[in-house]
Amino acid sequence: MKYIRVTKENIEKEHICCAISSNKDIQVISKKNWLKERFDDGLVFLKSIERGKCFIEYIPAENAWNPIIAEGYMYIDCLWVAGSFKGNGYSTDLLNACIEDSKAKGKKGICILSAVRKKPFLADPKFLKYKGFTVCDEADNGIQLWYLPFSLDAAKPEFKKGAKHPHIEQTDYVLYYTNQCPFNAKYVPVLLEVAREREVPFQATRLETKEEAQNAPTPVTTYALFYNGEYVTNEQMNDKRFIKLLDGMKNK
Repeated sequence: MKYIRVTKENIEKEHICCAISSNKDIQVISKKNWLKERFDDGLVFLKSIERGKCFIEYIPAENAWNPIIAEGYMYIDCLWVAGSFKGNGYSTDLLNACIEDSKAKGKKGICILSAVRKKPFLADPKFLKYKGFTVCDEADNGIQLWYLPFSLDAAKPEFKKGAKHPHIEQTDYVLYYTNQCPFNAKYVPVLLEVAREREVPFQATRLETKEEAQNAPTPVTTYALFYNGEYVTNEQMNDKRFIKLLDGMKNK
């Protein structure tokens, strides 16, 4: 497999894997605009030259849009290999490229979010363990921070206190999200419309800066849904899944 790095210079002509459509699509526009603003922060987006979900996105942890303390580390936003690309070793290719790049840049190691059990839109813990990662911190909701240090004396990354104990004071449904995930540009408005039609109080808060994301009350900032102050899920939902969730909450 051949890979290409997406940059400011080629982003307009390259597909971005997680939102494969024309540059007029709202998801593509949202994601590409977010990426353009992160390249100067050291973000790297490496992808297959073939169209499909086969890419890795990483950034120096100090600039990550997550409430973590990981000075000197590289943070992986997303490592996604799906569809016909699975089972060919491409995840290993992309991870190795990140490791080599991080070492060349003098990083202490790399870190990434996962969970006790595999969750949608999070790294597979079995894959991470196989590649030598270990858990360095865990939040109350089961979201874990895994790391791969490059030396035995490297300090362990950790969650900030507010993220380690996810809870908010607001009642009803509150969603925190960023434009890092392109699906939000399409589906957050859908959820807002469903909530309006059902007369369900629903607040969607888009984190617009690195500082806001780094102080969010949740380890996962791309998408974190709360209900009456308690964390519910990090899984992006369409209208059907959201309606199912609403009905389930109503029957509790």
